[in-house]
Amino acid sequence: MGTAPVAVPHLPVGSRLLVPVLAATGGSGRTTVAHLLARGLAAIADTVLLDLSPRLASSWPTHLAARRATGLAALPPDQPLTRTAVRAACAVEDTGPHILSDSRAWHAPPLLNLPELPAAWYQLASIGGWQAVVADTPHPLAHDLLTARHTGERALTRDWYELPYAIPVLCAPATADGVHALIRATKTLDAEALPLARTVVALTGTTDGRLPASLRTALAGATDRTAAVVHIPHDPRIRAQGQSTAHPRPRTRHASTRLTDAVLSAAHRMWGRPMPLAPQPAALP
Repeated sequence: MGTAPVAVPHLPVGSRLLVPVLAATGGSGRTTVAHLLARGLAAIADTVLLDLSPRLASSWPTHLAARRATGLAALPPDQPLTRTAVRAACAVEDTGPHILSDSRAWHAPPLLNLPELPAAWYQLASIGGWQAVVADTPHPLAHDLLTARHTGERALTRDWYELPYAIPVLCAPATADGVHALIRATKTLDAEALPLARTVVALTGTTDGRLPASLRTALAGATDRTAAVVHIPHDPRIRAQGQSTAHPRPRTRHASTRLTDAVLSAAHRMWGRPMPLAPQPAALP
């Protein structure tokens, strides 16, 4: 007799898992991590990847150019939106996730002001009805938290953490500078009483080599209270072809699975299995 197939743990239809992908510095592999995670979650849930970067600072418009998606410019901020309109603005990958970006040509006038408030993006995802939301965020998290402490303003990082059912993913490159930036970031999160217990760390490889022992020790000390640490291997195909590569290395695909599992495990530890139903977001002022 054959072995019975293992059931894929799909998210409940009415749930909404939010995964903001954050970084303290540039060059952290944030966009690669967001893409791998969106691909992984798309196998078990209706998933959208939200591109929050300004158009000319983002790699997503080039990646989506051939898909002819209308993008964010088709969603007027001063008019009610429907689920059909929000979904129609997305590009849909063969691998499953919807991707919502500013898809206009590079030379189009910069008239689209993307909202900074995480609640606005959460509400957009709620209108779209997705179960899993991956947000590729451009702001430096440690800097915004420190600035907010001295100005009294709200920090975007804190707002992402405080949205319902959020499992933030913190990216850092596997270099000496990257590990030190990650240490500063986790110290900042801890000082601001943001929960490391539901923070997943994604350490992105820049070469095929291993970290020196001293850096591995420092990394372990900085992440011992986080939900998980997932190593994303260096993939020359992504470096050469960008996010559009259809055939990443097998170990990159395995890393996508590990990252997805780490996020889901953290969510189930926090809120149980199955995930609770998503709340209805209040109207924004």
